[in-house]
Amino acid sequence: MLEVAVIDDPAVAEVSLDPMRVQLLAALTEPSSAATLAARVGLARQKVNYHLRELEKHGLVELVEERRKGNMYERLMQATAASYVISPNALAAVEPDPARAPDRLSARWLLAVAARLVRDVGDLITGSTKAGKPLATFAMDGEVRFASAADRAAFAEELAAAVAALVSRYHDEKAERGRDHHLVVAIHPSVKAKPKER
Repeated sequence: MLEVAVIDDPAVAEVSLDPMRVQLLAALTEPSSAATLAARVGLARQKVNYHLRELEKHGLVELVEERRKGNMYERLMQATAASYVISPNALAAVEPDPARAPDRLSARWLLAVAARLVRDVGDLITGSTKAGKPLATFAMDGEVRFASAADRAAFAEELAAAVAALVSRYHDEKAERGRDHHLVVAIHPSVKAKPKER
């Protein structure tokens, strides 16, 4: 089972967004049968089987074991990932485009950049998985508390200067075997995590 899978097919995204199927995917981080799931989610086993077939058809769950139970066979299914991210590729005609309005101080532009990041990394994961090669990435995530808006602005200015200095030091336009990398740096107010529904 993957830790995170990226959904970039519109049909798979549609199937995954059904509330009952979301509930089933969450329950299938461990292998389970339709009968067990039906009792857990309060739905008839036949309906659970229908949803499981749709999820399986779209690659969101997979058969992990089939065992005989009396005169029947019980299928144990498991989600193909612990969590899923829907790529903007799934809505390609309306996906955000950072090139349309590049404004470093706009929250909507930041969202467009983040959407592009999800799309690009999702595509890279798909490609590296098919090629059987690791994907070299790096990310930082943290928090900083500013005493004032002026401090935040000064921090952003210093950060931009530091990143620009690093880029000018390491960027080599003439490197024949070099590989371009995309750099994203973002600052936004922290959001308090919402409690998960059970």
